[in-house]
Amino acid sequence: MYKIKTFNKISEAGRRAFDEKYEISDDFLDYDAIIVHSTVLHNEKFSKDLKAIVRVGAGVNTIPVEKCTKDGIAVFNTPGGNANAVKELTIAAMICIARNVLKAEKWVNSLKAEDAEPGKIVEKGKEVYRGPELLGKTVGIIGVGAVGKRVAKACFDLGMKVIGYDPYLTNHQVNELKQYVNFVSDVNKLYEESDFISIHIPFNKENEKFLGQDAIDKMKTGVYIVNYARGQVVDNDAILKGIESGKIKAFATDFPTKEQLGNENIFSTPHLGAGTPEADENCALMASMQIREYLENGNIVNSVNFPNINFDRANGDRITVLHKNTVGMLGQITDIVSNKGLNIENLANKARGDIAYTILDFDVEVPNDLKLEIEKITDVMTVRILK
Repeated sequence: MYKIKTFNKISEAGRRAFDEKYEISDDFLDYDAIIVHSTVLHNEKFSKDLKAIVRVGAGVNTIPVEKCTKDGIAVFNTPGGNANAVKELTIAAMICIARNVLKAEKWVNSLKAEDAEPGKIVEKGKEVYRGPELLGKTVGIIGVGAVGKRVAKACFDLGMKVIGYDPYLTNHQVNELKQYVNFVSDVNKLYEESDFISIHIPFNKENEKFLGQDAIDKMKTGVYIVNYARGQVVDNDAILKGIESGKIKAFATDFPTKEQLGNENIFSTPHLGAGTPEADENCALMASMQIREYLENGNIVNSVNFPNINFDRANGDRITVLHKNTVGMLGQITDIVSNKGLNIENLANKARGDIAYTILDFDVEVPNDLKLEIEKITDVMTVRILK
């Protein structure tokens, strides 16, 4: 029986993905895996049985990933599960700030105090709130991953010229997107040419305040900026200065600061980007299936700290070995297996930085002492026998 500890409410779609081999609760003291949404786990004391944590969503800054790696705990996320939800709200925010939708709506509702019907007054006042169309404008997308590529395609379909910046994409990914994205290798070129900028990068040490004063100085005067990624990837003080100076025409964010609240040129939402029932279900289902695959079959899909490796099992037992990425490791493991008189049906090995992961499949049951012998190898971190 596997025990899954939850730290937030998990969609029923995610719960239904587990069968009778699983128990799910938020008050387990000992557990095999964690499913978490927004709870910060940096100060959490984990169970000694913990093997995996999955974040229902993309960002893992609330999880102590480095510590988990050292302790042999796999950390997963669910990229793409909420991408459409974020894309839709990003496009809505772009339209709202360009067309002054909220300011206009607030003004129209203020007419309730007038004695006359609003029709004639509206006609006289609407000039104040006129704003530009997106058609024909240039949008810069910083981070063209699961969300960014959808935003880019939607903007292209709206008739915008799309510039993309993402140094982490493979050549294959770039080739798939270049029919509607003009990629640049220098982000400054994106700043200089864009009428709208939408940022879609994860928050980490490298990306903290990625879009700061230096970046804003290079932008067009009157630029529109949208941040539906993470609050920390922009310098919010620089954003306020840019709005005050007129460099930034308007800013849309899902992560407003107290200083930004009430500013008529800032469109603020309460972290609604991924907040749809459909996104909750998609991400919860992905999270549950990834946990099941790892616990039952040792397969790793969408891990942020371990190598991704996933293939069908043979008819017998499977052994998984998490180890340091050192020379000669595979030879030591296979020598022990050979000395036991066992034939390996399938073998896969993959590395990610200093960490490597090996899967060995057999067509028979393997003796339990094989696990103990492999664990004795220097730089082996964890060994599991999956029946």
